[in-house]
Amino acid sequence: MIAKKVAKAFKNSEVIKQYEVGFALYNMEDKKMIFQKDADKYFTPASNTKLYTFYASLQMLPERMPALKYVERNDSLIFWGTGDPSFLQFAVKDQSAYHFLQNSNKKLFFAPGRYSGSFFGNGWSWDDYDYYYQPEITEMPIMDNMVTSTYISSNKINIIPKVFAPCFEVDSTKTSGNFQVTRDFLVNHFRYPNVAVKPGYNQQNPYKTSTQTTVELLIDTLHKQVGIIKMKIPADAQTLPGATRDSVLKHMMLPSDNFIAEHLLLVCSNQIGDTLSTTKAIEYVTKKYLSFLPDKVQWADGSGLSRQNLFTPRDNIYLLDSIYKLVNNRAKLFDMLPAGGKTGTLKNAYPKTDQPFIYGKTGSLGGVHNQSGYVLTKKGKTYIYSFMNNNFIKPTAEVRAEMVRIMTYIHDQF
Repeated sequence: MIAKKVAKAFKNSEVIKQYEVGFALYNMEDKKMIFQKDADKYFTPASNTKLYTFYASLQMLPERMPALKYVERNDSLIFWGTGDPSFLQFAVKDQSAYHFLQNSNKKLFFAPGRYSGSFFGNGWSWDDYDYYYQPEITEMPIMDNMVTSTYISSNKINIIPKVFAPCFEVDSTKTSGNFQVTRDFLVNHFRYPNVAVKPGYNQQNPYKTSTQTTVELLIDTLHKQVGIIKMKIPADAQTLPGATRDSVLKHMMLPSDNFIAEHLLLVCSNQIGDTLSTTKAIEYVTKKYLSFLPDKVQWADGSGLSRQNLFTPRDNIYLLDSIYKLVNNRAKLFDMLPAGGKTGTLKNAYPKTDQPFIYGKTGSLGGVHNQSGYVLTKKGKTYIYSFMNNNFIKPTAEVRAEMVRIMTYIHDQF
């Protein structure tokens, strides 16, 4: 009966007929798929990919994230990055590594070279380099790998980290339009127009990463000298525990933070070897932890920025079922996920409410808008769903509204 009613809802939708849609609805209690529409076909997942990063992190990372690897040699403290995204990250606010380095009475040396990938993920759009949602990937990220500029007065902005302040200059050729900072592609050269800054202005631009930039930022934030040393991690290297894993996961999932997602896979890679590699982490997780999925995944990055990611709706269903069992705490899991009408990327998708009936993950790129998660019904049931919309040219708002309409129908009827 449920399958027939849901099938009718899809069949009668004039909106859905205009693009590719995959959908699956699963009953966790009966362990049965209730309804499927092209659930075995592959779709671009966008940030639904973060569900896979979330699962990998739950499986591989300890309760306290590994913030640094280090050794003490005579009067020196030598440290390596683990990919940990929480070093002075604006939301997580963990300062374990910061205080550890700042309080040390030894000479500090950063040992680079663990990260084996590019500064961008596999399949990323290069012309998005200057947008807040696409900071670069590094072995020791600092302050989200971004520069933040905020309003002070009509002709002045505050720049953090301050080490980048000399890299900013006014573009005297631009004397109209909104105040906006832009960065050159390959260097940390930032420009802004010769117009007034409006109150409330706040902007983040990714900075161009390098070993030298990392060291300069460490010196600037620690107020101590930091040298560079070429050295592989020895067997007796210790691990400094940092932020709590679940707090980092929550900060990834609610706002759909690409920076955190990418670096979590590096931290997973840290757990299996000396090289920090997104590819190696994905290969390891896929082979060891995802063999239960019905369809082979094509997984390229941690965040979903890459269009080379391809997953099926039914894979998402079984992954969400495993996540539910792995966390084994409904309230804890739902607190880490966006809630329809209440928190995160689902806050404005559904009507505002104190008792959400949708908990899940969104995913959006041009022509892509997805939701996968858990739907609570008026009859007290909890179903897993994956709703994937690809290849549309309509406004995303219209696609979202139709998806919300059908999910609300499922909540109301079943």
